[in-house]
Amino acid sequence: MPDAAAASSTPIAQRFAALRAQGRCALMPFLVAGDGGLETTRATLLALQEAGADLIELGVPYSDPLADGPVIQAAASRALLAGTTPAAVLELLAGLKGLLTVPVVLFTYSNPLLSRGLERFCQEAAAAGAAGLVVPDLPLEEAEKLSPLARAHGLDLVLLVAPTTPAERMARIHAASRGFTYLVSVTGVTGVRSAMETRVAPLVKQLQALDGPPVAVGFGISGPEQAVQVRDWGASGAIVGSALVAVMAQAEGPDATAAAARQFCGSLRQALDS
Repeated sequence: MPDAAAASSTPIAQRFAALRAQGRCALMPFLVAGDGGLETTRATLLALQEAGADLIELGVPYSDPLADGPVIQAAASRALLAGTTPAAVLELLAGLKGLLTVPVVLFTYSNPLLSRGLERFCQEAAAAGAAGLVVPDLPLEEAEKLSPLARAHGLDLVLLVAPTTPAERMARIHAASRGFTYLVSVTGVTGVRSAMETRVAPLVKQLQALDGPPVAVGFGISGPEQAVQVRDWGASGAIVGSALVAVMAQAEGPDATAAAARQFCGSLRQALDS
């Protein structure tokens, strides 16, 4: 078992530190593993890396994705119908060692973790090459139990805060989060929005002023313009999920899907670096 003390310099922390030194905002695309088949996921992960993704959030398909809107729910359903399992996702990730060098954060729900066993899941995720976990339906009190297990295996447990989170609880979540804090930009599920909620800007500044990890904003970023808006608010990262998943759904086959993802991610990268 890895030394827990080593968790202070995890791949996610190192990536954000390097980006901060360069004055750059992290680009973190999200996709659902197994949507279009695992070969499509494999090709897309590599394409996103080539297009300039700094980290990648990889969703483990689940039958009751409470935090996800219709686009990602549909992707999860397609992946499950194709027979995608958590074990298959970890096997795919393990097969990309040496090729996929950006940190991968697994997005999953509590039930798959509990079904596998928290310690066992963390051990297997770390062995497969994952750098962190996001568990959106895990309350702070339960996260405080999982975080030490994740950290012992070199994984960062990333916690979420929302615009409706009370200030005192937001500070506690931010202090307990590892790798980065995931700031949800809307009061609702994931999905493409025509405009970002302006009340998120002061929340970014509020969190950045507290002791804690970098802040990345997700839920509702639909394209380059909104990614730049998040960057200009002072966020350390922009997470783009539904918009990318929708672009991928319009393509057919691993090569076409990967090419579409590469082009979309490239447009985000260019905008963030402009």
